[in-house]
Amino acid sequence: MFFTYLRRELRRRRKAALVVASGLALGIALVIVVTSVSAGMSKAQDKVLQSLYGLGTDMTVTKAAAPAGSGSERPRFRFDAQDDDSGGEQSSDRIMVQGLQTLASSTVGKVDAQSGVADAVGGLSLQVVKVSGEFTRGRFEQGEGGGQDGGRGGGLGGAQPSPQGRVEGGGADFDVNSYSVYGTDVTKPALGPLTSSKITSGRTFKTSETDAKVAVADSAYAKEKKLKAGSTVTVKGTKFQVVGIATADSGDAVANLYVPLRRAQTLADAKDKVTTIYVKATDSQRIDSVKAALQKNISGTTVTTSADLADTVSGSLSTASSLAASVGKWLSVVVLVAAFLVAGLLTSSAVSRRVREFGTLKALGWKSGRVTRQVVGEAVVNGLVGGVLGIALGLAGAYAVTAVSPTLQAQLGSGGGEGFRGGFGGPGRQAATKTLDVALTAPVALTTIALAVGLAVAGGLIAGAFGGWRASRLRPADALRRVE
Repeated sequence: MFFTYLRRELRRRRKAALVVASGLALGIALVIVVTSVSAGMSKAQDKVLQSLYGLGTDMTVTKAAAPAGSGSERPRFRFDAQDDDSGGEQSSDRIMVQGLQTLASSTVGKVDAQSGVADAVGGLSLQVVKVSGEFTRGRFEQGEGGGQDGGRGGGLGGAQPSPQGRVEGGGADFDVNSYSVYGTDVTKPALGPLTSSKITSGRTFKTSETDAKVAVADSAYAKEKKLKAGSTVTVKGTKFQVVGIATADSGDAVANLYVPLRRAQTLADAKDKVTTIYVKATDSQRIDSVKAALQKNISGTTVTTSADLADTVSGSLSTASSLAASVGKWLSVVVLVAAFLVAGLLTSSAVSRRVREFGTLKALGWKSGRVTRQVVGEAVVNGLVGGVLGIALGLAGAYAVTAVSPTLQAQLGSGGGEGFRGGFGGPGRQAATKTLDVALTAPVALTTIALAVGLAVAGGLIAGAFGGWRASRLRPADALRRVE
């Protein structure tokens, strides 16, 4: 009897039911779109952060660079004097630890031993400055007024040069080439800076190549220097074979060249030293507690997490994320509350128009509870219809966002502090701010659909509560007074 009467009443009042369902549908659709866009923002931000610290890394441990003028070594270049007139090409390499103070390799073990740390690996960031070129000796030309040809300034017994004499030719032509080299622990390939790139040519390091003269080149640097798998590069007199070409997943690569950590320590005369320790936590929920433990137990270091880096991301991605997280969610709440209220008022109004019907049913023996259940049942069905419409509209909106894929910009490096400059950012990120373009998507999760169904039922119950309360107060006498 309940379902028969319910079906007849909904069919008879299709327009009124559709109005209530449409109001709920708009609110539910907005929640789906906002939730999906927020998920897309988080996904885009994760992609940006992954380009900084690499896949699987939860935090880094570094030691801030020494202040300027505190005795840190400056690069010095020394060239031999040339006795011949033509000079000759000379070159000099200087390899410096980039941006950070070094940590003892034993610190990696101390970090790995901390509670909540699943794995830790060290890396060494280096900057290579190569100066090459040649000197050309000038020749003294005697002016008018006598004297012998000075040649190279005249002999001891020769005539003194005229005041009108001058030196012609000569000089120096030197080129400065600077690039970054990163020493990575090849025994743990799943952690560290190279995980932010993928091998597009050749191969990656073998776990046995701990001290081998092999290198992986970044694709942009390889293109500039015309390198490929099998090529050789020379770093401070040591020839390395390029075994692979790596392409950064997004943004800039961590370094121009990657070499085994032990070999990088030899090049920089930094035995058993690292600049960055990459840390993976046992559980993402323990990252904050692990950070606190590291700061307490590993003194003098800076611990940087992905949450810290997220604060350094600015630009339209950050702005859109803030809007989706704050304005969008509050707007969804306001629209949902309004939709629920409107649905309740419309249901209550519909009950008022059915006074004669409900009064007659009560006169025939229906209890107030039965009348209330009938009204609530109709409202719940309206809510479910609104949920179906809302899910359809929400999915359409999310699909439209994904299809358009608006491009957002993420600016990295501004306001990052010491932790950012030497932490997840790694070498090459300490100077200028860089900008990444990220395509926005709006993925819809099953939990979002479940939330929409829950809201639909809640909306129906709220609307039914309004109408049921109004129906329970009706008396048979109210129906008799309306009989013409």
